[in-house]
Amino acid sequence: MPQLLLEILSEEIPARMQAKAEADLVKALMDGLTAAGLMPEGIKGFSGPRRLVAVVEGLPVKSADVVEDVIGPKEGAPDAAIQGFLKKAGLSDISQAHVHDVPKKGRVYVAHVRKVGRQTADVIAALVPQIIRGFHWPKSMRWGPNLTNKNGDLRWVRPISRILCTFDGEVVPFEIEGIRSDNITEGHRVMGRGPFKVRRFDDYADVLRNKGRVILDREERREIILTDAKQLCAAQNLELVDDIGLLEEVAGLAEHPVVIIGDMDASFLDLPPEVIKLSMRTHQKYFAVRDPASGGLAPKFIVVANLDAADGGKKIAEGNSRVLSARLNDARFFWDNDRKVSLESRFEKLGNIVFHEKLGTVKDKAERVSMLAKLIAHSVDADPFDVDRAAMLSKCDLVSDMVGEFPELEGVMGRYYALNALRPERSDVAEAIRDHYKPKGPSDDVPANPVSTVLALADKWDSLAGFWANGLLPTGSSDPFGLRRAALGFIRIVLTNNVRMGLRAYPFARSLADHHLRASAERKKFLEQYGSISEPFSRGEVSEAAFSEYMAALVSKFPGLESDHVEKFHKLQVNLLSFFADRLKVHLREQGARHDLIDAVFALGEDDLVLIVKRVEALGEFLATEDGKNLLAGYKRAANILAIEEKKDGKSWSGQGISMPGDPPEVDALVSALGLAAPEATSALEREDFAGAMRALSKLRGPVDAFFDKVTVNADVADVRVNRLRILSQIRDALGRVADFSKVEG
Repeated sequence: MPQLLLEILSEEIPARMQAKAEADLVKALMDGLTAAGLMPEGIKGFSGPRRLVAVVEGLPVKSADVVEDVIGPKEGAPDAAIQGFLKKAGLSDISQAHVHDVPKKGRVYVAHVRKVGRQTADVIAALVPQIIRGFHWPKSMRWGPNLTNKNGDLRWVRPISRILCTFDGEVVPFEIEGIRSDNITEGHRVMGRGPFKVRRFDDYADVLRNKGRVILDREERREIILTDAKQLCAAQNLELVDDIGLLEEVAGLAEHPVVIIGDMDASFLDLPPEVIKLSMRTHQKYFAVRDPASGGLAPKFIVVANLDAADGGKKIAEGNSRVLSARLNDARFFWDNDRKVSLESRFEKLGNIVFHEKLGTVKDKAERVSMLAKLIAHSVDADPFDVDRAAMLSKCDLVSDMVGEFPELEGVMGRYYALNALRPERSDVAEAIRDHYKPKGPSDDVPANPVSTVLALADKWDSLAGFWANGLLPTGSSDPFGLRRAALGFIRIVLTNNVRMGLRAYPFARSLADHHLRASAERKKFLEQYGSISEPFSRGEVSEAAFSEYMAALVSKFPGLESDHVEKFHKLQVNLLSFFADRLKVHLREQGARHDLIDAVFALGEDDLVLIVKRVEALGEFLATEDGKNLLAGYKRAANILAIEEKKDGKSWSGQGISMPGDPPEVDALVSALGLAAPEATSALEREDFAGAMRALSKLRGPVDAFFDKVTVNADVADVRVNRLRILSQIRDALGRVADFSKVEG
């Protein structure tokens, strides 16, 4: 069947935009063609520095004829309605219509209108300009007016130079802003520009590769770069430093990639390796090279050229080496200059950097993080002095020259400056300065040593609490402050390091309350006097009474504060914990856990993330067994009966069920089983033996099944009915200590 070939040739497309644009073009073509009744057999896209390409296989030469039903008025409708229907349906007389029984309308006139299919070339000629005009780029430009673009209202990422469009080997004619479609393409600017006339994709791909010297497929370009780079390194007993992001970018910069290895001045190897790699990557798009013998960087680099050089790339390598030396000289200046000043002496300058207009400066944040970190240090056996020291130094490298040039090195340079000071900081303090930003993404490692763990938790919680208290929450489509990433990072740190501290514990509650009150009070006045207020509670869980006393003292000192701050704070706290529950669902779902089990555990009010995960794991394993499934069914039956009867009676039937004279043996068996299983499960829960608690509850499966098979709950005798309802409430309560089974699906 015929084939559509489309190429949009332009000036250089930014590498970061190419893959998305390729996918968008494929989707737009597929959507447009199918909407016109043309279903392709296949479609594939390509992208490169100067072109977006799509080839669509298996298109018919025209769309199929279709019959559409046009529904008209009811029989006996006024003549005006009949005439309007005839005009709409293209009929000359009502006798040409049919009469159908239509639900809710009765007998109405219906016209079966045949629409003749359109020629595929006509569909393409209308569709492609529409796609180009409506194409979304992260950034685009409008160029002209000029000789070919007189109106100058076409927006594209860069000026379009040609549009190749053929169907079944023939040009599909259309024009957009003075650019006429044709069957001509261009190759490499230097080695095979052309132009070249083509008809179909096979011709096009062959011409580009062999005459135009262009590798069309980005996957192939990427593989060429990676393979050749590794081979060049291996030839000198070296290794390529992997950089997937840079590989993807460079594959979008070269139509004809030629990999060259160059020499770097070895004197620069005394710079931190992160600085060298980032200088290479950011400014020059070079790959770093490692010496496996020493484990450090080698004085080499890999550069990808976009043409074959007569001398094998020798001059290209030499020129790039000189440029790299200039860049690294700048880096050396920053490195030497920064080390003349201690990190500690930079702290006051953090007051000149606004963290957020509602959250103060970076200095304010560092002080808040220090206070919070000291409060949670004991939970991970971290030295409070080291924690405080690391917190106060953690942001100081932000005002260094090196981080000013390379913001990606925040924390990394702080560690180096801490270790290279006249009086070097302890290694765990220096590591905490580097690691407190971690994890920055799902593939990033989490901090490991106690000081780093504490500081990373404090930094992330402070951001979450601060933005939450000020109402700056993420939405479904926007998270400008990275709060989802912060919460997921917090969760990963807690779970990986087995940090046993609930989200309602004093340090976290105190931090959230402080942010809440600062957001509510006149900031300057509040900060001036806040520190003089004594706190009526200490470490541990924060009771409502303690918070009431604490906030009452604040309200009395600051009349501008509202009297209902305790209630508002607890609503804020519940909302933030709900956000953590959602993030935990995301984290655990990736590991195969069910979201309803997380809801069932969170509903208990549990806020220790480690315990929540243990409960969820045990609950999932239990419900996968036959005993678990049947006991869940028994629970739901008991809960449903209780809900109906308690609503009817207007009271709760909680209490202790007993064996009564005349009861069937199944009642006695269930009462006895509950008397044994419930205490055993409670004891296991106190030991955090959740699997043991499930095993204890599984002993109820048989007695519960037998009870519902043989016993009538709503007995005629009132006392008997009440007693049996209380037995059901014991089932509900016993299982409810493990999880809220009402939230478990199935």
